Amino acid sequence: MSKLQDLINKLCPNGVEYKYIKDTFKRLKGTPITAGKMKEIENVDGEIRIFAGGKTIINAKEEDIPKANITRVPAVLVQSRGIIDFIYYEKPFTFKNEMWAYTTEDKVSVKFLYYVLKNNLSYFRDASSGMGSMPQISLRITEDFMIPVPPLEVQREIVRILDSFTKYTTELITNLITEIEVQKKQYEYYQDLVLTFVETGNTILSEQSRAEQSRAEQSRAGIIKILQYVFGWIEVELGDIIDSLTTGLNPRQFFKLNTDDAQNYYVTIRELHNNTIIFSDKTDRINDEALTLCNNRSNLEIGDVLFSGTGTIGETAVIMEKPDNWNIKEGVYAIKPKKNIVNSKFLMYLLRTQETHSNIMKKVTGGTVKSISMKEMKKLKIVIPSITEQEYIVSILEHFDALCNDITTSFLIEIEARKKQYEYYRDKLLTFKELNI
Repeated sequence: MSKLQDLINKLCPNGVEYKYIKDTFKRLKGTPITAGKMKEIENVDGEIRIFAGGKTIINAKEEDIPKANITRVPAVLVQSRGIIDFIYYEKPFTFKNEMWAYTTEDKVSVKFLYYVLKNNLSYFRDASSGMGSMPQISLRITEDFMIPVPPLEVQREIVRILDSFTKYTTELITNLITEIEVQKKQYEYYQDLVLTFVETGNTILSEQSRAEQSRAEQSRAGIIKILQYVFGWIEVELGDIIDSLTTGLNPRQFFKLNTDDAQNYYVTIRELHNNTIIFSDKTDRINDEALTLCNNRSNLEIGDVLFSGTGTIGETAVIMEKPDNWNIKEGVYAIKPKKNIVNSKFLMYLLRTQETHSNIMKKVTGGTVKSISMKEMKKLKIVIPSITEQEYIVSILEHFDALCNDITTSFLIEIEARKKQYEYYRDKLLTFKELNI
């Protein structure tokens, strides 16, 4: 029999009492502080952590915090707006006064409360669904929430077990995520190796000083000539091997998104994932009239290459099915390759290489929102082999893709299984028979 079961049999064999949080823990108030003030006082060397809505967290010096209400004991912070969640924190901290925290004299009970609240996170998030567009829970939701209150010795053993289990699970998931990144980088390395035909010249360029770059450019040009005359590669501008390069319409000028009659998808960078177009509940919608306007601007067809030219630059995908019910946003470019010169998937892979991406970024302009103009995109220089060799290279890269995706999928399934296993055992440890008083 486990130590925990021994303690339960000895100290609470008939069940445990359930109490309201407001009757068991002391509620702490935060500090009235604006987002602007937080930006002003942020200091990486600050000894006070300040939590705001969502994922906003900063450090600051205590003397810089106006009307500071500092918590200096272990406490559970209730993130009540934006992201509904709970944070256990032991060092000095404060938080925007739209949130609140709980503490009590014994650190073990505070940590026990944290685990109980995390175990019921779905309840609190469901409670926020009726509070408008911004997820939010009221103070009453936690104040009137009933939790089990077993003897302190039982709480201590449960906290010990969950601390250990949390550490183990976190390390395991972290290692799996790291492995996914390793596999991704390995795939990108081999993809670049297959597609970077002038690697020697580029290496020279990256390793030489500015004074030597012209000589390196000459070397690169020489390598291109060798590839051209000996192996049949040719250096071209993107505009020479495509029939058209278009972009979508801006909804602020031409139509409204997500109207009651909107049934068609409006594709942005969010929908470009792993070389494919993925629609979801978050994908914006447009009505038939707006779709007609978009189709007149960007006549999408199977085989077109989509490229994000604004914001996060470089996401790509190939249209593989007839786009009857969707079109693209302004800033997503539709590239229509000349079929007898360049393979659509080959061009997509080529646009993703480090070398090509680096050359694209040299042409990027703009302030907060970066972009590359369609004019500059057409001037982009690339090196391509014959269409037959392109198709062979695509077959190799598709094999890499499939292998990488299989590995990633298996790791993601493992991560999800570990999370569910953790949640299952946490729920078991925190479920008690209620004591009849």
